[in-house]
Amino acid sequence: MSTPHTPSSSSPRPRAWEKLDTRHSAHMILFRPRWDRLRHPRSGEEFERLVLETPDWVNVVALTTDKKLVCVHQYRFGTSSVTLEIPGGVLDKGEHHAEAAKRELQEETGYTSARWTYLGAVEPNPAFHDNLCHHWLAEDCKLTHAQGLDPGEDIEIEAVDLADVHLRIARGEMRHSLVISALSRVLDLRPR
Repeated sequence: MSTPHTPSSSSPRPRAWEKLDTRHSAHMILFRPRWDRLRHPRSGEEFERLVLETPDWVNVVALTTDKKLVCVHQYRFGTSSVTLEIPGGVLDKGEHHAEAAKRELQEETGYTSARWTYLGAVEPNPAFHDNLCHHWLAEDCKLTHAQGLDPGEDIEIEAVDLADVHLRIARGEMRHSLVISALSRVLDLRPR
């Protein structure tokens, strides 16, 4: 019977792999595939690994003046289902994530805010994505505009009571990992 590996201070940490070369595949709207040939730092063995070069994303935790969470229902192609999420999207080329957060909130929901707080960024999936998802908090949001949806979007808005967010997550109505990551920076999401 084997014993589990126990980390010790004498075990060296993983090191960066030497990149030997890179080739790109055709751009695929949301990302561009890149194949990197790398050398394993310990064994010297070469591997080819896929990286999806992806623009940064942004998510907005938008709270209304009466403390409701502005959410969007939209169809997601990956899961073939309508999801409940917070507003967000892809940064336009050269756009700062702060501006993208304001733009996405207004376009998707018609809400705007004068009170913005940056909540930090996460790596959506560093195994094969090279981008960040920036989380923003917008407080005292007010409905000031009509939606300005892209031709490929079909979004319904719902203002969710903050007390119901836990329940919506527990029931599996809200389970997008980046949405929950952003919400966890504002709300205590531990099971009650």
